[in-house]
Amino acid sequence: MQNSSKETTAQADDVSHGQNPGPNPGLNHGLKQRHLSMIALGGVIGAGLFVGSGAGIAAAGPSIVIAYVLSGLLVMLVMRMLGEMSAAYPSSGSFSAHAERAIGPWAGFTAGWSFWVLLCTAVGLEGIGAAKIVSGWLPGTPEWAWVALFMVVFCGANLAAVKNFGEFEFWFAALKVGAIALFLVLGGLAIAGVLPGTDAPGTANLTGEGGFLPNGTEGLIIGLLASIFAYGGLETVTIAAAESENPVSGVASAVRTAMWRIGLFYIGSMAVVVTLVPWDSEEVVEKGPYVATLDHLGIPGAGQLMNVVVLVALLSAMNANIYGSSRIAYSLVQRGQGPKALGRVSGGVPRIAVLASSVFGFVCVVLSHWRPEDVFPWLLNMIGAVILVVWIFIAVSQLRLRRRLERETPEKLVVRMWAFPVLTWVALAGMAAIFVLMAREPDTRVQLYSTGGMTVFLAVVGYAWQRARAKG
Repeated sequence: MQNSSKETTAQADDVSHGQNPGPNPGLNHGLKQRHLSMIALGGVIGAGLFVGSGAGIAAAGPSIVIAYVLSGLLVMLVMRMLGEMSAAYPSSGSFSAHAERAIGPWAGFTAGWSFWVLLCTAVGLEGIGAAKIVSGWLPGTPEWAWVALFMVVFCGANLAAVKNFGEFEFWFAALKVGAIALFLVLGGLAIAGVLPGTDAPGTANLTGEGGFLPNGTEGLIIGLLASIFAYGGLETVTIAAAESENPVSGVASAVRTAMWRIGLFYIGSMAVVVTLVPWDSEEVVEKGPYVATLDHLGIPGAGQLMNVVVLVALLSAMNANIYGSSRIAYSLVQRGQGPKALGRVSGGVPRIAVLASSVFGFVCVVLSHWRPEDVFPWLLNMIGAVILVVWIFIAVSQLRLRRRLERETPEKLVVRMWAFPVLTWVALAGMAAIFVLMAREPDTRVQLYSTGGMTVFLAVVGYAWQRARAKG
């Protein structure tokens, strides 16, 4: 397909999102800068950090800090690349629209629909996790009923208006950020030995119990893979930016302010955990590293309070993923790559897309009870490496679009990728290395192959659609 055709289809989404506002009804611009800033900060602070990081610590020991430094650097590069393109071309399709513009419609189709499946499945998983916490507080209550309640609340909020999503995420993110900030302060005081009732641990937990690399490089690799997937969620802010009051400056500001804070929250909190608590403590995995650390410090009620924060993190992720999946689906339809019904907008909201995404998520919950041995694990494996596939599309798109922007519209380069193109190629090399590491590990190998199968299938369907449309 010719380059001009790619531009035409990709621009369709931009037109309805504020680049060239016209008479056609589109999405509302109800998100404020404070919403975007908190979405950028809180979007990547989820259950993967609060709970899932425990498995990484158990595998890597104190070297989990190195794992998070390496994965954090990669994530910052990806976010910078995505910020550059999203500031130049604000779109609810985000990386999917960028991939279509840079590579071709088949690439936008593949990136968009694979990410939609990932987000919808994650909605169900987060609902299950939240329900387990609440049913633990209220024994005897059915988990499915709690999931249904959460689905109704967040589906209803997303159906009403985008500002509802923004307000939920603002306060959810504020609570998560505040909790991590307080955790870092308490942890820092405990490490210094000035927190009442605690003694400075020194380096005992960092060098004892097998040393800094207790399970060798193999443990570090497992921790690195676990840390990569804990960062999922950074894409939401670029999707949401298209519905903000000023998409260009909004995404530019959000991306810039989120960079160092992400590193501080993730790397800093992992350093606090492994310094204060023995890495091989069973509680780190069973309770989660944050709860285990606060219980270890003996702060009354702090562990249960952190459980509330974990619940908020799960509900926040549910809310954000219902939003993100509905907007990705809407954008795909706007570009002629999905069922037209999903693109219908009412009151500034793609309500059919919101409903479809919520229903898909609830189906995943049903499968977890109905087919827990075969269908549900297959679905989880299929989405296991989707985030890496999306990151590759982001990097390749940025490589191609940057040259075009410099040549045709340099004034749109409000955010610039650092040391282009060197760091973009470094990021791609890092992603390739992660794929190799996943292929080496039995647990992640299945995920890699399952995600690869889905990606190839979508790419073939997308390419066939592209050829048919070109002929038509």
